Amino acid sequence: MSKKLRTEAVDHLFEAILSLETKEECYTFFEDVCTVNELLSLSQRFEVARMLRAQKTYLDIAEKTGASTATISRVNRSLNYGNDGYDLVFARMGQEDSQ
Repeated sequence: MSKKLRTEAVDHLFEAILSLETKEECYTFFEDVCTVNELLSLSQRFEVARMLRAQKTYLDIAEKTGASTATISRVNRSLNYGNDGYDLVFARMGQEDSQ
């Protein structure tokens, strides 16, 4: 992780996120912390990653999610050359087979 990203403030945010226990609590917290567009952008990237792991084409992904090819490419780069964060979450969610 980038040293610029690893700050006390980010640590506090992650601790807050880790304290959430239900999906409803997540909605409540993230609606306060993020704008609607920020939250939709995050969810779109996650959906793009899920679809890429399921071997969907860029065209299929763009049509279903509305993501640009630049966004799809950026997520694909993270999947292939990133820190394996998506893979960690997919494995914990029981979606290893979506690869």
